[in-house]
This record gives sequence, C-alpha cells and structure tokens, in this order.
Amino acid sequence: MVLDTGDPGPTSNGHEPGRRAGHVDFAAPTVLYFYPRDSTPGCTVEAEQFDAELETYREAGVRVYGVSVDDADSHREFAAEADLRFDLLADPDRRVTNAFGVDTTGGAAARTTFVCAGGQVCSVYEGVRPGGHAQEVLRDMLEMGLVSLDDSDGASQ
Repeated sequence: MVLDTGDPGPTSNGHEPGRRAGHVDFAAPTVLYFYPRDSTPGCTVEAEQFDAELETYREAGVRVYGVSVDDADSHREFAAEADLRFDLLADPDRRVTNAFGVDTTGGAAARTTFVCAGGQVCSVYEGVRPGGHAQEVLRDMLEMGLVSLDDSDGASQ
C-alpha cells in the first residue's frame, strides 16, 4: 500500500551513480519521484522537466530525486544522455520502492511522486502523466506553503 499524506517518510537508501549508497533525509523539503525505466520516452520527458525546473526547486530549498528499479550503470547512462543535474537513485533490490509502497508489478516502478518535509509525507501523486508534472508539484508545494520563493530585491515584505 502506497504511503499516504501524514505518514512518516521512511529511511531511504538507494544507490546513486558514482556513489555506493545515498541517504535521503526527509526533514528538508524533498521530491522523490518514482519512474518505470531509464531512457524511455515518458521517463525522459519527466526527468528533463524536473531538470528544467531544478534551479527554481533549489531556490525554494527543495531536493529532487528520481528513483527506478534500474541499476546504477543504467542511471549513469540516462543521466549523461539527458544531461540531468539531480540524483537518480538506483533501487534494483526494491528497498526504496517497497518502503514507499510503490507498485513494481511487471518489474518496473509505477509512476508515483512523493513530496516530503519535516520527516513526513506531505503529498502523493499516483498515475502521474510526465508532461507538466514537475511544474505541478512545484506549484502545489508553493500553494501549500511548504516552500516559498523569496523576492531577491526585498520589495515585498
């Protein structure tokens, strides 16, 4: 069963390209999006759109991670092909997908996104359509007040 809003964010360790394992801390605002396969059309669109919004996510203090059951080598190739600037967590043993309750029937993760902050799940998106999803998640985080984008010129107070 997929984790729900208000559930604690599990301790999540996935293999990051170039590193043995990565620990995701859900105290800070975090987007963890699960996708079926590296280098497929829909997954590429979703990853490229998260990457296109990455500077805005970072300005808002949000960390972004993509997760699939592909291995670290596949992630490394995908990240290089798509020129991604955020981490992809490899979960071939399905520890992370299982901890979040993401369905892996058919050998791939169901397209599901979690927004976590303060150690808990704040939003869950299931059956995600890749196009526009990165913008939707960011907009929702801003509307929920989880994050904000400061006016750098100090005009608004």
